[in-house]
Formats: sequence, C-alpha cells, structure tokens
Amino acid sequence: MDRLGIGLAALGRPAYINVGRAAELPPGRSVEQMREATWDVLDTAYAAGVRWVDTARSYGRAEEFLGAWLGARAPDDVTVSSKWGYAYVGEWKTDAAVHEVKEHSLGRYRAQYRETRELLDGHLSVYQVHSLTEDSPLFQDLHLQEALAELRAEGIRVGFSTSGPRQADTIRRAMTLDVSGQRLFSSVQSTWNILEMSAEEALREAHEAGLHVLLKEVLANGRLAVQPPAVAEALAAEHGVAPDAVALAAALSRPWADIVLIGAVSPGQLESNLTASRVLLGERDLESLADASVLPERYWAERSALPWT
Repeated sequence: MDRLGIGLAALGRPAYINVGRAAELPPGRSVEQMREATWDVLDTAYAAGVRWVDTARSYGRAEEFLGAWLGARAPDDVTVSSKWGYAYVGEWKTDAAVHEVKEHSLGRYRAQYRETRELLDGHLSVYQVHSLTEDSPLFQDLHLQEALAELRAEGIRVGFSTSGPRQADTIRRAMTLDVSGQRLFSSVQSTWNILEMSAEEALREAHEAGLHVLLKEVLANGRLAVQPPAVAEALAAEHGVAPDAVALAAALSRPWADIVLIGAVSPGQLESNLTASRVLLGERDLESLADASVLPERYWAERSALPWT
C-alpha cells in the first residue's frame, strides 16, 4: 500500500463532482457528519497501510478534519500534501452557484499558507500550486516564485497540480522554473486515467528528472467505477474484482507513478479500491485499456459538464 494515497476532495465539503458519491455519504451532510465520514475513511486507510493523504485549501473543511484526525490519532508516519490557489466559497451548500474561486497570486499564497499551517499543525510535507496551467500568472511572478522557494528552508517540498487538456505542456514548462539556481518544484500531481493518458510522457520525464509524481482522478471522478468501459468490466470479471480496482491497477502499473491517489468517501468504497493492489495486469490487458482513452479535449469537456451534487 506504500504507493497509494487518500485524497479528500470529495469528503471535505458537501458537494463535489464525483459520480457515485451521493449514496455513500450521510444524507444530511452536516459538518459533523462529513467530519465523521472523513475520519472513518482515514482510519480504514491507515489500518490498511496507506500513509499518504492529499488535501487542499479549497476542499471545504478537509484540512480542518485531517488536522483534527492527526491530532487525535498522532501517527508519526503519514505524509501530508496540500494545495493553495483555490478558495472554497460554497458556504456548505450543495446548490451553491460557485463552489471555488482560483487565484494564483502572492497574496493568496501567503494567506492560504498561514491557514494551512495552522490547521495542519506541523504535519505538512508538500505544498502544491493548485491546478497550474500554462496561462497562470505564476510563470511571470518572480516574487511568488521566490516566496514558494522559501518553503524549502522549512523542510516543505514545493509542488504543483495540473488540469486541462494541456497538462503535458504545463508540466514541462513548470520543470524549467528555478530560483537561485535550484529547480523550484520537486513534485507534480496530475490527472491520469485510462480515459485521459495525454500527460503520460511528460510525467515519465518528470519522474526521471527527480520529481515525485502523484496521480489524481484515476477513476475519472467516479465514472470508471460507475460507468466503466466494456474492456474494464471484462478485465474486472476476469480478475474477480470490481472495475474501479482495474482502473487503479492500470495506474499502479506505471513505474513512474510514485503515489496513486484514491478519492473514496466511505470504507466500503475504499476497500473495493484497495483490491487493486492484488490485480496484476499483463501487457495485453494494458493495451486493451489504452484503447479506451479519448482525446483530451473531449475528456475535459465531459468532466466540466459533471454537476456538483
């Protein structure tokens, strides 16, 4: 389980775009209920040997929930990554007109880092720019780059996550940034799944260059568990697991993927996901799964159309 991590995007707030999430959550989705659901998943994951947890300032109260769990359980072997750049503005409403707002500025970074540091109370290991794209002002903002580089003196790795159809271009450009002769970023978190594989070569390059590579949205926001392509269903039946395990096994088959994040919202979902660790896919299986991939533009258009529920 040392390559699996838990992502809290779908647990720290009442609404998110994950398909197949609603029936797994408490019907009221109050703050207290979502805190309990988060702790249940974290307890189950830790008992299974998962030691990486990923969150973000924009994941509602996820940092708060995680910080309280870390304080109560006091594990000394959990790696925590978080992200700054988006602010949660959904006011704990499932039908909010806007759930999060993006801003890559020095002011936003400084404010959110203070909040993250307070909530996670010394447990932060990796701090990432949330959803970096080629048009982000970060690429021209030398003061912001210098401020991020200061995290290294605190023992915190600086990373970035990506999204959108041009992830590969963003990854390669971000890898060229340096501050005082030292590469700024030491980790990258990108969307990769059997439907959207366009960042694969860039992520391989990043891994070979020494960056820690994290994969997110490996189940395509739940679609590969609820509406899997026929090839994934066939392989799942062959291996005696559910389709979500096949999709995760495909990600784990990539040697350049250091951490594969799971977005489960209940112990039941998590336990199904974890069966991926015993699924060994052959070359022919992987080639068949690759045939399910679609053009990045189509994938991201379909993702953008997913409702917040």
